Amino acid sequence: MAHVNMRDLLKAGAHFGHQTKYWNPKMSKFIFGARNKIHIINLEHTLPALNEAIDVVEKMAAANNKILFVGTKRSASKIIKEEATRAGQPFVNHRWLGGMLTNYKTIRVSIKRLRDLEAMHEDGTFDKLTKKEVLMATREQEKLERSVGGIKEMGGLPDA
Repeated sequence: MAHVNMRDLLKAGAHFGHQTKYWNPKMSKFIFGARNKIHIINLEHTLPALNEAIDVVEKMAAANNKILFVGTKRSASKIIKEEATRAGQPFVNHRWLGGMLTNYKTIRVSIKRLRDLEAMHEDGTFDKLTKKEVLMATREQEKLERSVGGIKEMGGLPDA
């Protein structure tokens, strides 16, 4: 992948930060200024760090390591899912669940439940249930698909 330049970052709007009231003073060296109560990020500091991160990710992808794609904002959600699926990597694009990495054992239970519901749907078990039970199971399946659907094939903790 080609390295990113300053013009690309400006075009993508990467220089817009959070509101000025939500900031950590340790980030002051990366903040260029503020306009309309929004911090403007100093892209001169961002660019070398981003290019270094791209190099690291390229090396990890070349070594077939698992890279977890995370983007929970609505604007990034669709792109994260498409690109992670294209790369064959796990992703989180809806809501980050607490303990998703630190308590993976519990998340694995939710993944198993999602797989069980999918199997029930495929083998016709839903036909034997009442209308209300099918509705509840379908809603549970949709909710689990949103929260852990992107990591159900992860099989363990990611490398990055």
